[in-house]
Amino acid sequence: MRTITAIVIWAGLLLAVAATAGVQAQSAAAQAGSAQANVPQLQARPRYKIEPGDSFDIAFELSPEFNQSVSVQPDGFVTLKGVGDLMVQGQTVPELTATLRQEYGKFLNNPTVSVVLKDFQKPYFIANGQVARPGKYELRADTTLTEAIAIAGGFTDASKHSHVQLYRRVSDGWAFAQIINVKEMEHKGKLAEDPFLHSGDMLFVPKNNWSKFTPFIPRTGATTGAMTAF
Repeated sequence: MRTITAIVIWAGLLLAVAATAGVQAQSAAAQAGSAQANVPQLQARPRYKIEPGDSFDIAFELSPEFNQSVSVQPDGFVTLKGVGDLMVQGQTVPELTATLRQEYGKFLNNPTVSVVLKDFQKPYFIANGQVARPGKYELRADTTLTEAIAIAGGFTDASKHSHVQLYRRVSDGWAFAQIINVKEMEHKGKLAEDPFLHSGDMLFVPKNNWSKFTPFIPRTGATTGAMTAF
């Protein structure tokens, strides 16, 4: 009798899951279209921007007395010979080189300056949500979204493979990038649609609909087999 009751409960919950999934799929599609329409156009391969804690060498070809090694302070400034304090946080190496030429050009004749980064924040990505090992990982070479998920241990049983969310850091905040249907992409072999990650990206894998109901389902042989099949 208990088994029959459990199966009846499970069947009712299964219908509820299906109905909820249909409504949420339509809502998610509408939200994704609206969100992606408002996404700023992100630079394809952004240059590294200097951060507090970075250090670099500055070399002057014709004025070696101004050669120096500097570290970026927590407030984003560096202290330079002959110039004093200068804000460098957020600049790329080419931008910093141009800034130094401008500042030293005030008392040097057309200075030739080179900048070489020595110590800087290594590229990384963050995997969050329903992956086996959520956390912060070093981003090496060209890593795609599915490769990043694999690095984080892959999906869990509670993962919603069709709704993986990718977020990208822009300036001081997060920008929603896109929703990727990894399940469909892999099933249809559309690996060309697998996006490359940028340093600082965060991927989030939400829970699937079924996992939200499993705590309330009695554990029997029939329901366990049905949940595995689902």
